[in-house]
Order: sequence, then structure tokens, then C-alpha cells
Amino acid sequence: MNPKRIIPCLDMKDGRVVKGVNFVNMRDAGDPVELGRIYSEQGADELVLLDISATHEGRKTFTDVVSRVAAAISIPFTVGGGIHELSDVGRLLDAGANKVSLNSAALRNPQLINDIAARYGSQACVAAIDARLDADGWYCYVSGGRVRVERTLFDWAREAQERGAGEILFTSMDHDGVKQGFPNEALARLADELSIPVIASGGAGAREHFVDAFRLGKADAALAASVFHFGEIRIPELKQYLAAEGIDVRL
Repeated sequence: MNPKRIIPCLDMKDGRVVKGVNFVNMRDAGDPVELGRIYSEQGADELVLLDISATHEGRKTFTDVVSRVAAAISIPFTVGGGIHELSDVGRLLDAGANKVSLNSAALRNPQLINDIAARYGSQACVAAIDARLDADGWYCYVSGGRVRVERTLFDWAREAQERGAGEILFTSMDHDGVKQGFPNEALARLADELSIPVIASGGAGAREHFVDAFRLGKADAALAASVFHFGEIRIPELKQYLAAEGIDVRL
């Protein structure tokens, strides 16, 4: 078994890192390059940078920001937002990203996953899924959580894996920013139904929540934002705590 990974997420808008609750009410959290450097030095296993308004506003992810963050860190780096075609992927990988994260574009054009996997390998393709537990089940949302699509979380995750995605990044919109814990039941079902790694996202508020995501949710990695950005949890202390709880992490 591979060690469990801790992944800070930089949600970027207009060149700044922001964080909200349930995908709204964003507040400034700092400079992406500086935060990336700090997290790399603190021992984060990977870093994710998402241009959260790129798809909605029809823009491309800021390539220059990607280049500057990549130059400041020494850990694997995933970039998402505004990716619509294979040339966007090449541009971001050339700028220093190790992986790309696809959400809206993959749901609208699933073949894009196949194309990325064929050109760059499955390890470069992360299928990001924003989902909400509606009255009729877990359903996927696109355009920064604004639009529901008639695909369930589990069916779409399986299809993404079959098409060549190397990882699933599952964000629960209901849990996002609320800090009450990850959606462990849904995570565990994904882990049971898939053979690729599952990254838990949405809900981190305490160190115990990470333990639960790994034990109960069977997640391979846990992603968080505000608890790291605003100093509520420091990555070195979190990893020491996880190790003391018997969770295999890189120290």
C-alpha cells in the first residue's frame, strides 16, 4: 500500500487564492506562489491549483501563474480549470504541471480523457468530480457547481476510470468549507468500486477528519484548503498526528 497523501488545494480567482463555503462567499487567502512554496517546504505530498472561474468565464488557466508556482515547489503539481482541448493540457504540462485536473470539460466531452491518457499517460489525468447529494442521489455538477448534469457520481467515476483517468478527485459540494468532516460513506463506495486512487475533498476541519477519510472513507489522499491557508492545521503536525494514529504517511 502506498502512503496516504496530504494535498493542499489552491483555488485561484483573478490571480489570488480564495476560499469559500459550499462554493460561494469567497474570501482572499493569499498569493498562490507563496502558498505553494510554503506547503512544499512544510512537507505536503502534492499541490493542486484550480482556476475556479476559468470554465465559467470561458478563460484559460493562467499559464504564467502555473510556471511561477512550479518553479517554487519540489512536489507533484496538478492544475485544473479552463481545460477544453488537448492543446490546453500540453500548455500546462509544458508550464510545469505534472498532472491536469478535468471536471466540466470531461463531462461535456468524455473522449478528452481518452485522448489525454493516450497522449500523456493516465498518470497525467485526474478526473475531478464536484457532486452533491440531492434528493435522488449523488449527482455531478459543472461550471463551478452551478449546473447539474444527469450523471451520478458513481457511474461517472467508473466511466472516467474506464476511459483512462489515473485518479478521481471527489469534492462534496455539501461538505465544502463546512469543516464537519469528509463524505466518508460516498468515499468508501468509490474506493470499493474503483481500482484507481480516490482523493477526498470537501469537509476538512480537524485532524480527526483526515483519519476518518483514510480509515472510514478508504481514501488514498485527502485534499484541504482553508484549514491550511488560515493556519488552523499545519501540515507537519497533521502528519505527525496521522502517524501516531497508525496512518502510513511520508514524514
